[in-house]
Amino acid sequence: MASRDGKALIEASKDFTGENLARSWAHLIVVTLVIAGTTAVAAASSFWPVRLLAAIVGGLSIVRMFIIYHDFMHGALLRGSRAAKAVLSVYGMLVLAPPRVWKETHNYHHAHTAQIIGSHIGSFPVVTTEMWKKMSGRDRLKYRVVRNPLTILLGYVPIFMVGMCVNSLKKSVTRYWDSAVALLMNWAITFVLVWQFGFTMAFFTFLLPLMVATATGGYLFYAQHNFPSMALQPRQQWTFTRAALESSSYMAMGPVMRWFTGNIGYHHVHHLNSQIPFYRPPETMAAIDELQQPGVTSLKPWDIWQCLTLKLWDPQKRQMVGYP
Repeated sequence: MASRDGKALIEASKDFTGENLARSWAHLIVVTLVIAGTTAVAAASSFWPVRLLAAIVGGLSIVRMFIIYHDFMHGALLRGSRAAKAVLSVYGMLVLAPPRVWKETHNYHHAHTAQIIGSHIGSFPVVTTEMWKKMSGRDRLKYRVVRNPLTILLGYVPIFMVGMCVNSLKKSVTRYWDSAVALLMNWAITFVLVWQFGFTMAFFTFLLPLMVATATGGYLFYAQHNFPSMALQPRQQWTFTRAALESSSYMAMGPVMRWFTGNIGYHHVHHLNSQIPFYRPPETMAAIDELQQPGVTSLKPWDIWQCLTLKLWDPQKRQMVGYP
């Protein structure tokens, strides 16, 4: 079958935007119960390895909940539900991705994926090797810090607390009032837990799960647009469909991690059509030939290392490279 053009391909993907409402609610309820259960275990156990395991599983479950929140904000599932909006809006503030700034920056990201100019909005910035040569020492340092693996690992503070909430409040307190609420909620919960139950309780039940979730989410977001075979198009050649197919990865995972990450590894499918509910990308990819040869990465240590070493876009080599 001949490869379809952008418009035809997007039209073909619309066959998979239908939502099973009962299934969506079931996913939301189940992951909420898992998070509640792991939090209870982390709080009740006196054996620290059990608390640690519960915190890690809880943090990974927060990632799955984030995908549901993310799809709700796209309008891909639970459309128009006031109950879902109430629950997920509170969730968004708890994980320091408040609805207003998240929706604004993430929609921009979808509309401008793989463009050099403005790539820092809602994503990790990318500059070309020529731009790097012209950057000041201060700008190079800022760029290095943002794309540093430690920034991703400790993403709870630099990416979410500062990057998402504090920076949006600097722009407008009234417009991004929910960012202020998100910060106050996180600080208040941490303070009360430490004050009433001690730091260890706060760490295992609240702080560590969020740190696991934000580090995992930060890396997923990084690697889905910074992988060895990624291609960026010159502005005059850029199209929405090419950006989805050539600049968004398929991250190969086993069934456990696919569950925790809510199929976000099918990122090229998601960027082609963000209206597809998170439980349908596997069937979408299987049904559409043009989606079956994406750029691939994984969570294997070597693949993670390869992605983390990619820093600049080299237009001559047509690939991401490291620093000079």
